[in-house]
Amino acid sequence: MPRPLIAVTDSVFPSLDPAIAALKRVDPELVMAKSAAADDILAVARDADAILVTYAKLPGDLLRQLKRCKAIGRFGLGVDNIDLVTAKEKGIAVNYVPDYCIREVSDHAMALLLALIRKIPLSNKLVQSGRWEMPAVVPIRRIEGTVFGLVGFGHIPRLVAPKAQAFGMKVIAYDPYAKPEVFKAARVESVDFDTLLTTSDYVSVHAPLLPATRGMMNAAAFAKMKKGAYIVNSARGPLIDEAALVAALDSGQVGGAGLDVVTAEPLAKDSPLLGRDNVIISPHTAFYSIEALEELQTKCASDVARVLSGEKAIYPISA
Repeated sequence: MPRPLIAVTDSVFPSLDPAIAALKRVDPELVMAKSAAADDILAVARDADAILVTYAKLPGDLLRQLKRCKAIGRFGLGVDNIDLVTAKEKGIAVNYVPDYCIREVSDHAMALLLALIRKIPLSNKLVQSGRWEMPAVVPIRRIEGTVFGLVGFGHIPRLVAPKAQAFGMKVIAYDPYAKPEVFKAARVESVDFDTLLTTSDYVSVHAPLLPATRGMMNAAAFAKMKKGAYIVNSARGPLIDEAALVAALDSGQVGGAGLDVVTAEPLAKDSPLLGRDNVIISPHTAFYSIEALEELQTKCASDVARVLSGEKAIYPISA
């Protein structure tokens, strides 16, 4: 039998060795596209048996030109770069890895929040410039007894919750799809969105990016938050209306922001979010650890190998 051909559209990894090891059972031929442009992808994927994709776009018109593709593996948590409807129409199994970096992102969300609360970046900036001054960083509130609101209660915020509780925070969450027993097991109170906004001292956004959630943290939402509350976003940049956030920061309605994601990445050099002592921005690194990337490649490629072997994927997604 001929070796299966697997096209790799794009890669951000130092190497694909973990994926290659996971695919060994099907002994494939891997071919990398020259770029993530549609023509370059089709040059290697048109006759491929499977595709491995990271950030490249796989729209319907591209998928319809694939002749033999049985599986698409996404190196990531989401699949918004893949036309799932067309994939389903063509009988292409799509898999992703929804749990590969949940420890890292939950740690990062807490790190951003703690750094905001304790004003660590500002303190370091002052000390590095020769200023050893406590008055320059006051006031700072005690963490214990504050209310931490989680927007969304999926895999990642369910790991954030116990970490926040360990600091003595009361954790509440808004997620209309999570079951009551999930909240109960986590000792987290389920609330509606408005209650979360008006009650929380800190808000961490963990919702998926959907038409209904795009810009959900907007001017109206910020106006309902406690004056001076902090917001953290380690999910998707477009969940926050950045113009509204800037206005809320300028007015003091929002006291600070910790952002690992922004609407347009990389962040523009003239972004009004830059140069603020109460805004911490990391360059979309919350997902990263050496172990997380190895897990991501292994799980994604293993599922593609399963499909090519006539088995079901462990992490399938359907339109």
